[in-house]
Amino acid sequence: MENLMFFYFSCKVIWTLLVTILGYASSLPVGDDSLCTAEELAKYRIIFIGKWSQTAFPKQYPLYRPPAQWSSLLGVTHSSDYSMWKKNEYASNGVRDFAEKGEAWVLMKEIEEAGEKIQSVHGIFSAPAITSGTGQTSTELEVHPRHPLVSFVVRIVPSPDWFVGIDSLNLCDGDHWMDEVTVDLFPYDAGTDSGFTFSSPNFATIPQDTVKEITCSSPSHPANSFYYPKLKILPPIAQVTMVKTKKKQLGLSAPFINLPAKSNEIIDTVSETPLDCEVSQWSSWGLCRGVCRQTGTKIRTRFVLLQPANNGMPCPNLDEETGCEPENCV
Repeated sequence: MENLMFFYFSCKVIWTLLVTILGYASSLPVGDDSLCTAEELAKYRIIFIGKWSQTAFPKQYPLYRPPAQWSSLLGVTHSSDYSMWKKNEYASNGVRDFAEKGEAWVLMKEIEEAGEKIQSVHGIFSAPAITSGTGQTSTELEVHPRHPLVSFVVRIVPSPDWFVGIDSLNLCDGDHWMDEVTVDLFPYDAGTDSGFTFSSPNFATIPQDTVKEITCSSPSHPANSFYYPKLKILPPIAQVTMVKTKKKQLGLSAPFINLPAKSNEIIDTVSETPLDCEVSQWSSWGLCRGVCRQTGTKIRTRFVLLQPANNGMPCPNLDEETGCEPENCV
């Protein structure tokens, strides 16, 4: 009898341990973030810096209606079970609405539903818009060992469906949180609108394309606002820094020291992109003018499509003259 009781209690203990282990394992997200063994929570200050200046990006730079600016920043801390957006995959309806119109309601609903269904979201964070191409905005976010990834999007304004952002950046490094992370940001096309320029009218991409990075040579079209064929890579159009806030007594965070205002001046002097002059094709030759039985002249012209900037190649002659024989002489 005693042996049976011992066997019964042994089986019960083993079963309890198995249930506990399986329950804990099922609560962990699938992926690298499951290896995070850092302290329970960490808070970060996220600073977004716009580097979209006319010096760095002189081609078709928006000066008015509206001028170059950035939308509000919308982000989420999450596990690997959730993805806000991903390069070479299709954008969700929420990302489409945000990239095209700056509307965040559908995207926030998608995030909330993902958090409710698979417990993959720890929190949503946002930062105010920037009313110029250069400037900065900031906010705070909180990460958890089961939710150590950060994703966010910021719309480029004006643009068809272009944005910058981060996809699933892991702030956990094994058993500790990283103190500071800085990432250069480059433009992306959401694949939902077919415009080439900042001010292109709405023209839906049918069928929808995947999210793609915009480079100095892709899309390979002279009308593309980011088309700089002489560059190897585009200069970063923005930058984001995440700084872990230090805990002080009584649970208060150390005050955040704002970046100096002169940072925008540094951006303009460092990132100077030369822009060559672009001209139209030659017109047809005009009428031959001159005295009969003597050599006359005729002229053709062209016009400037794009003025040079930042010591780019200057414009060539806009008219050309050649000899001819006057017509209709008596």
